[in-house]
Amino acid sequence: MQERLTDSAYALGWAALRHLPEPAARRLFERIADSAWRKRGKRVLQLEANLRRVRPEAGEAAIRELSRAGMRSYLRYWKESFRLQTYSPAQLAEAVQVKGVEQLNAELASGRGVLIALPHMGNWDLAGAWVAACEGHNFTTVAERLKPESLFDRFVAYRESLGMEVLALTGSSVSVTGTLARRLREGRLVCLVGDRDLSANGLPVDFFGEQTRMPAGPAALALRTGAALMPVTLWYDGPVLRAEIHPEILPPAEGDQREKTAAMTQAMADIWAEGVREHPEDWHMLQKFWLADLTPRAEAGA
Repeated sequence: MQERLTDSAYALGWAALRHLPEPAARRLFERIADSAWRKRGKRVLQLEANLRRVRPEAGEAAIRELSRAGMRSYLRYWKESFRLQTYSPAQLAEAVQVKGVEQLNAELASGRGVLIALPHMGNWDLAGAWVAACEGHNFTTVAERLKPESLFDRFVAYRESLGMEVLALTGSSVSVTGTLARRLREGRLVCLVGDRDLSANGLPVDFFGEQTRMPAGPAALALRTGAALMPVTLWYDGPVLRAEIHPEILPPAEGDQREKTAAMTQAMADIWAEGVREHPEDWHMLQKFWLADLTPRAEAGA
């Protein structure tokens, strides 16, 4: 029953919000964000714990204001995602501004695959829709399988309607890694959100002076296929989503495959940390992230 109610709520959101005027939709989601922020539930408290790592010099009042802005940014992501199917290419062009897209276009035009790696910042779905509609690059990505299954199917159908090929992270007979490698060898674009380790098998990295783990997949795939690995940071600037495609992360000249993968993953983490430091309110990390916050059982599993 709970799963059916969840699926019905998302279906209602997609159906209703597509027709709601933008100012009304914005006010509605800001009220939802402020209500959640005032309740100080577990996710808000965890967001504040994460923000203290990002801004250790900030006092509690400043952290509270950052967390409020963070909740508004997070709910803005959902508001935009529910309404993305109503965006025309012209509206997407106005809503998204990207620095460094020329290097992405040049690599793809040469026939070389490109792997874009993003953190949970801004709105990665909106940026993906922009890449497909405004630059003409359909791409492959990976999604965590949701419950109920019908809700996951809705997300897949919605993203595929925007020009994305979506592979389920688990529960599929198809090799996700193999498919991604084929797409890159074909000279195509792959986009992966890569700051959270969902497998408990990620590589240790330093992030704001503390240890966490991040997936090895982006760097390992780039090494395996020869694709260009380009990290991206995203943030909101008034009504516009801004993104920067950073220069390719090159493999180190020395070391074995694992050492090179670890070095490239740390280089991505450093670029993302700088983006998060500049725009902490747009980093949507409402979960435990650093190893010091994980339970002993979870840390042992990792």
